[in-house]
Formats: sequence, structure tokens, C-alpha cells
Amino acid sequence: MIKNILKGIQAYSGALALISKLKLWKYFFIPIIISIITATIIGFTAYGLSDNLGRFLAKVWIWDWGKDTFTSVTSVIGGIIIIAIGLILYKHIIMALSAPFMSPVSEKIEAHLTGIEKHHHRNTSFKEQLWRGIRINMRNLGKELLITLPILLLKFIPVINIFSTVLLFLIQAYYAGFGNMDYTLERHFKYRESIQFVRKYRGVAIGNGIVFMLFLLIPVIGVILVLPMSVTAASLKTVNLLKDDQLLGGHKTLV
Repeated sequence: MIKNILKGIQAYSGALALISKLKLWKYFFIPIIISIITATIIGFTAYGLSDNLGRFLAKVWIWDWGKDTFTSVTSVIGGIIIIAIGLILYKHIIMALSAPFMSPVSEKIEAHLTGIEKHHHRNTSFKEQLWRGIRINMRNLGKELLITLPILLLKFIPVINIFSTVLLFLIQAYYAGFGNMDYTLERHFKYRESIQFVRKYRGVAIGNGIVFMLFLLIPVIGVILVLPMSVTAASLKTVNLLKDDQLLGGHKTLV
């Protein structure tokens, strides 16, 4: 698992150079706009709701003593909950809506790595790619929320809340990497087969998603570069995994 996580992270090292080499920036223009708009809307919404949620949670403390302290704590916890849910919504929205634009990027990277311009894989339309992206991300959104909400409750338990933060981050990373890998997998596998493939290489998905999440900590630049870098890195690694599993033909590596 740890070895695969490191592989997912290491794939980023060649991402920026490959984007420039294959002239892929033009494909990221609309996804970057989607990313900026989505981040802005969710950011302002989270800012407005965090205090309200904190005050709502503070109502469970019915005693007068320690009321101010408990309110301060719940305000922080409320902010964390809003940010966590906001990040979940952000990544699934942008990955779902960007699917038709990211598939060509992945396909060009695959052609570059294999030396095969015309692959014998599933041909999908813009509409089908969009629906695939929505379906995968709706599925992942539901599962992630089911896992995340109980973990957020652990925030109220001292000491344990430290470990819950790490676990929460890794779960968000996994589903981010999942979505990025599917831009390549959608050409080769049907819906359920893709899920099985990512489960097999969940460490790679986590590694890709870790950097994805770290990018979001960088103001402004993060939401601009997160998709180009993470999708390119995921495509690089996913194509190589398919080649290793002998699921691609003509393994001529050009880089």
C-alpha cells in the first residue's frame, strides 16, 4: 500500500513537463474556469455557514458554566465540518463536469506513452463521457459522505480527533485519485470494472489524491493547477498500470 501511495505521488514529477511537451494546456481552459467558479461559490457558502453551524452545535450544552468555551470549540468544529463537506462537493463537482475535457488529455498521454495513435478501445461521445463522470462521482460522493460523517463526529473526542483528521484526509485523497484515474479507465473498462481496478490499486489513487488535496491548500494557484497536474499524473500512472497488467497493446514507451 505505502509503495503504491509513493508511486502515485511520484507520478507528479513528470506532469508539468509532459503538459507542455504535448501542448495540453488548451484542454484545461474550461475545467480551470469550472474549478475557479465552483471553489468561489463553495468558499463563500462555507464562510457564511460555519458560524451558524457552530452556534447550532453549541445548543447541546445546556449548562451555563463553560458555555462560552464550548461555543468556541463548536465554532471551530463547525468550520472543519463545513470545510470537509465543501472540499468533498468541490472535487466531485469539478471532476464530474470536467470529464469530457479530461478524457482527450488522458487519451493523448496514452498515445504518447504507447506510441499507438489509434487504440482499439471504447469510443465514447461527449455526452457519454459527461454522464460517466457524473455517475462515478455521484457514486463516490455518496460513499464518501457515508464514511466522512461518522468520522467528523470523532472531532468531539480529544486525542482521537487528531487521528480522525488524518483518516479524513486520506479518504478525501482516495476518492480524488479515483476520479482522476477514471478519465483513463473509462476508455478501457465499463463502470464496475473500473471500480475493481481502482480498488486493486487504491494506494496509487491515495497517492494521487494526497497531492490533489495539498494543491487546494495553495490560495488561488491551487484551484488553477490542481486539475492539470493531478489528471496528467493520474493518466501517466494509470496507463503504466494497464501496461503492467497487459491490458494495453503495443507497449512502446516513448518517455
